[in-house]
Amino acid sequence: MNLTRRLTHHNPLDSLVLWVAGHFGDRAKEIERFLKFAIVGAFGAVVDFAMLNVLQHSVLVPAAPNQDLKVGVATGIAFTTAVISNYIWNRYWTFPDSRSRSAGRQLLQFFLVSIVGLGFRLLFVGGTYSFWGGLGASILPGGAAMDATAINQVGSNIAQAISIGIVMLWNFFANRHWTYNDVQ
Repeated sequence: MNLTRRLTHHNPLDSLVLWVAGHFGDRAKEIERFLKFAIVGAFGAVVDFAMLNVLQHSVLVPAAPNQDLKVGVATGIAFTTAVISNYIWNRYWTFPDSRSRSAGRQLLQFFLVSIVGLGFRLLFVGGTYSFWGGLGASILPGGAAMDATAINQVGSNIAQAISIGIVMLWNFFANRHWTYNDVQ
């Protein structure tokens, strides 16, 4: 059995997605795609956050010297890892009927759309992680006792969460109308 068939016929989320999408009448197929894209995105966010935190607790600790660079590099690596995961799941689960283009061409298109999202994300996270870290430290229990590195880690995670939501919407609409525009 090929990968597309296994993913679409054995995934426990399919029944729920189809049930929800079925309530949207003639827009059901598009809602199904959006829900699957969002589920893939949620999984990608887990991959993203896991990679960010592994890097920030090991080789790219957001502390002096070069803390801004370390935050940017960790964010970029985490993002790229999530994009590759998301592309694979979207090609085989969300848009299995999109086969008029080669996988390589679709990966390039998906990656280019994601690069725009990465640009936004790097600017947003890099420009706001200090603010969000300060805010997070002021409302978290024990936040006043946090050192600068911990505050930067909290801020990176908050800024990243906000940017992921914004970028997910961009990615769906841009990919639906460019990368996967060959599906009905």
